[in-house]
Amino acid sequence: MDLKINGLDDLDIQILEILIRDSRTPYLEIARKCHVSGGTIHVRMKKMEDMGIIRGTKLILDNSKLGYDVCCFIGIYLDKAASYVSVLSELEKISEVVELHYTTGEYSVFMKVICKSIGDLQNLLMNKIQAIPEIQRTDTLISLSQPIERNVQL
Repeated sequence: MDLKINGLDDLDIQILEILIRDSRTPYLEIARKCHVSGGTIHVRMKKMEDMGIIRGTKLILDNSKLGYDVCCFIGIYLDKAASYVSVLSELEKISEVVELHYTTGEYSVFMKVICKSIGDLQNLLMNKIQAIPEIQRTDTLISLSQPIERNVQL
């Protein structure tokens, strides 16, 4: 992948590679590994944030240890493509929806949901998602495990 066309140079890529391995790496340690000053790392990080390449940081939780044992993917069939904006507005209000994609192919929308139990999933489907008038029907896939989770490799 040639990231230089996106305004990044070798130092930027080296910084990103370090952070992909461990996002909690202190700036001074990154500077030491890259043989530059801590100020340079701050400037480069700010540049990549301003460019939208780095969109922030997040805490990654083990949902099952918090009592959320059911992870599902739900494909949604809309009555028509023009319904997407209003359906998105309704789905944003549902806290169990943790990821949503507007897609090509069989489904108009594909989303990831996290629930505490199968009973909670059933309630979510019947009383929240399928209650949205523009949704024709849904297909639900329950995740049994997630053996791979990673960022893109540079």
